Amino acid sequence: MGSLITIFRIPELRSKILFTVGLIVTYRLGSFITIPGINPIAVAQSRPPGQSFLDVVNVFSGGALFKLSIFSLGIMPYISASIIMSLMTVIIPPLARMQREGEDGRKRINQYTRYGTVLLCMIQALFILVWAVDQKNPNNGEPFVRMGRTWFFVVGLMAITAGTILLMWIGEQITERGIGNGASLIIFSGIIAQLPAMLAQMAKDKNIPIFEIVILVSLFLVLIALTVLLSQGVRKIPLQYGKKMQGRRLVQARSQSIQFKLNSANVMPIIFASSLLLFPQTVVGMMGDGSKSWVGWRIMQEWLNPFAPVFYQQLPYYTIYTLLIIFFAYFYTAIYINPQELSENLKKYGGFVPGIRPGSHTKEYIESTLNRIILPGAIFLAGLALAPYLIINTLGFRSNANIQGLAYTFGGTSLLIIVGVALDTLKQIESQLIMRNYDGFMKKGRIKGR
Repeated sequence: MGSLITIFRIPELRSKILFTVGLIVTYRLGSFITIPGINPIAVAQSRPPGQSFLDVVNVFSGGALFKLSIFSLGIMPYISASIIMSLMTVIIPPLARMQREGEDGRKRINQYTRYGTVLLCMIQALFILVWAVDQKNPNNGEPFVRMGRTWFFVVGLMAITAGTILLMWIGEQITERGIGNGASLIIFSGIIAQLPAMLAQMAKDKNIPIFEIVILVSLFLVLIALTVLLSQGVRKIPLQYGKKMQGRRLVQARSQSIQFKLNSANVMPIIFASSLLLFPQTVVGMMGDGSKSWVGWRIMQEWLNPFAPVFYQQLPYYTIYTLLIIFFAYFYTAIYINPQELSENLKKYGGFVPGIRPGSHTKEYIESTLNRIILPGAIFLAGLALAPYLIINTLGFRSNANIQGLAYTFGGTSLLIIVGVALDTLKQIESQLIMRNYDGFMKKGRIKGR
């Protein structure tokens, strides 16, 4: 509590936090503004669809998708465009040279990222509008859309695209003038905002035994602890630099280290893997009841469904999901960590790993180290991603929609984002306090006698 009070005693830090909170509140208020032409009453009285690709989008948009809000896509198109642009800078040499040009090059790449965000947003918004135009209130059959299709598509595309661009700007402003990473905090606040409504629904449900709630809370605490371990786990490679001149004396440089995270790819492998598995089923489902007679539909429902009635029918989904997460963990790490470049930079500045020759031997050592830590990290990540499904299926929670929704929304991917963003923001506040000679949140105990 003393550290919290200290935050508001520092004018600069106080203004940053209040600025961040103000923009997040603006985002949450905007998530309740529906697309022009939508009947909000009909939408509010309807239940969300079953597990599909849209559920993934809805979680990351803070529940705005199933409200058909102007923020239906959240900030995910901007994050997707940033990832694609990062991959392109590795693959396309002109973009790689542009990135090395300094501030001007980064500004141009950021501009291309914004253009890509608009393009992706329009494509994904069209997908959502096609889904929404055929939806009806299950109680009275009243349609969601109250205007002509053509005009609705034009207005809807403009509204959703403008909403995403506004969120992109809010995220950039939080990063520059607030505290924490803006895009991550927007996703974090959207996920957290769904918790009170879900807890309220569980409180109203008299059919949930107390012991099931105790088991669920205990499992979430265990998952949070495991997520912290996964987020904070690093492998340090010691480095040694040669002697250098300091004034008129030859001084030995201080020993340093390279830190490789156990989960370098963070949550991206889960997002890619879940999108690949859920997207085909969602597209086929939008084709209508006629698609259900197709053999591919039966395969997806019976053998690629984590909620299939029999456990052995769930195993193909678990297996493919795990393999995809492992593949994307290796792929994403290979894109962002270049052992060849690291070894060349170490050799250039006179650094070396003790016991390892500079050059190709250092490159091979870094590659072998990465390969050893990526696999257990990816398996750990896959276990966290599958935890909600395993909790629902093995503990008999499938009959209760409230518990199932809570486990799906706040397990796996969402939990990893919540813990990661919270730790990152906490570290930034910690550094701000320490920089001004205040004690931070994480105080280290002193050993007696020293």
